Amino acid sequence: MTALKKRVAILISGRGSNMRSLVEASRAANCPYEVVVVIANRPDAAGLLFAKEQNIPALGLDHTRYESRDHFEGQLHTVLTASKVDLVACAGFMRLMTPEFVQKWRDRMLNIHPSLLPAFKGLHTHERSIAAGVRISGCTVHLVRPAMDEGPILGQAAVPVAVDDTAETLAARILEAEHKLYPRILAAYAAGRISIVDERVSWPGSVNQSGTLFSPDLGSAS
Repeated sequence: MTALKKRVAILISGRGSNMRSLVEASRAANCPYEVVVVIANRPDAAGLLFAKEQNIPALGLDHTRYESRDHFEGQLHTVLTASKVDLVACAGFMRLMTPEFVQKWRDRMLNIHPSLLPAFKGLHTHERSIAAGVRISGCTVHLVRPAMDEGPILGQAAVPVAVDDTAETLAARILEAEHKLYPRILAAYAAGRISIVDERVSWPGSVNQSGTLFSPDLGSAS
């Protein structure tokens, strides 16, 4: 008997490039999840058009038209439950959620952040990374908790930071890594390959030891 795919909602605020990567990955026959709805807190979010073109129900819930954060989240929760969603994937969703909403979806809501958490939480991560002089940055997929960019880390991808990087060039390099990491982590989580014990991630299998990322490149010097 074929296992039922997990029903996933994707939350966006803009163009939804990570949403696209999740949708495209879901087209594989062996993908353990399917995207059943895309929701944006901005009705003009470009990602909604892509979702509609893919025949995925897409809805804009303008957060500015609700009298309170609780009111907005109440409507969001209603849509998610009506869509019979199993997992929620935040993909550039630029809204902090209340502890009450997070609790309703505890261990069922994922987020991707453009840094190697716990470093550089919050906004302007690329500018701050460059200003701090780090030589390696990356992205993190984690479970959502009430505090901003907190929660068990499900997976990370690292990229080098070049000496001449700008926030824009670094962002582009990290975004490319995000598009590879997020679908793989979501698929693994949907398939039940990742478990959480005492807020720590348990993922059976070997660690990728194919090589070490040096930045700057140390070459063959000994």
